[in-house]
Amino acid sequence: MEIVREAAEGVSTSELAARFGVTPRAVRYTVKADAERQRDTAVPVVAVSVKVTAEEMVAFDAVLAAAGIETRADGLRRLMQGAGGVFVPDARMAAEMGRLRTSLNEVGNGVAQIAKRMAEANRTGSSAGAEFSDLRLAQVRAVARFVLDAADEIDLLVRRRRDAMQLEAAAVLREFVHAAE
Repeated sequence: MEIVREAAEGVSTSELAARFGVTPRAVRYTVKADAERQRDTAVPVVAVSVKVTAEEMVAFDAVLAAAGIETRADGLRRLMQGAGGVFVPDARMAAEMGRLRTSLNEVGNGVAQIAKRMAEANRTGSSAGAEFSDLRLAQVRAVARFVLDAADEIDLLVRRRRDAMQLEAAAVLREFVHAAE
């Protein structure tokens, strides 16, 4: 375990290998095996720090007391374990975002074509193509309107998902409160 401790302190793999008379690969495997052992035995290795208001802390302590949970650490741990999947985007949202991405790509291609045609007209000196005709103005306005509509759709999608996540999180927290062990 000395190898693991010193590796955590920042001693290089090659230096540890030379000192202990093993290969660098053996050092890496030793460190990896210890990390897996800690994970498999659920040894807490990460600390979480959160700043909250005094009122929030009092409310959290009240929830813990009502649930019969003795420590804040145990309460947070149970909350994290109980929230599994609540904060992960769902498949429907991913599909909607994919559709919006496709639409925005089409818009980008349209704008690129407009710019290409205008640049081509400027390069060839064509006065009819170089001027900003009513048709081209309408095209640019349509693109701008589409982009604004897409932005509104994305905003609405995110708001709906956030609201759904809040409802799911509230349900998990209710279960947490009522699941005194």
